[in-house]
Amino acid sequence: MDKTPLTQNGADALRDELKKLKKIDRPRIVAAIEEARAHGDLKENAEYHAAKEEQGFNEGRIGDIEGKLATAQIIDVARVGAQANGRVVFGATVDLVDEDSGDELTYQIVGEDEADIKSGMLSFASPIARALIGKTEGDVVDVVVPSGKRTLEIVEVRYI
Repeated sequence: MDKTPLTQNGADALRDELKKLKKIDRPRIVAAIEEARAHGDLKENAEYHAAKEEQGFNEGRIGDIEGKLATAQIIDVARVGAQANGRVVFGATVDLVDEDSGDELTYQIVGEDEADIKSGMLSFASPIARALIGKTEGDVVDVVVPSGKRTLEIVEVRYI
């Protein structure tokens, strides 16, 4: 069984989402189904079908999160950083400069479920993260992304 790498923050966020899905959303959906059933004929009851569809999505997400947490490998970023010798590893926060545009970028390398590019959370499986892993400060990497090729210089690697 494959392990799902997560930072502690990512695991905590999944646990919080799971708790919400089970304790808040599930009872609300069940109540909506019961209310829609009370309206009679279920074949043509749009509220009932919508609630059942939402129930399916909710239960699917619960199963997905439970599976990920069951196989989670929670990475202690500080401990990994102490052994990384300045290299970019899972959990590291990396300050970069795009050599073409001059833009300064900061990304943390995280698990796929934690990734949010707008928040600077980059999946370890993304092209940029794959190019950065194993590199150190001062290294320059060429990355092929959907918009073309980017040349990035690693300015600093932090483990926070």
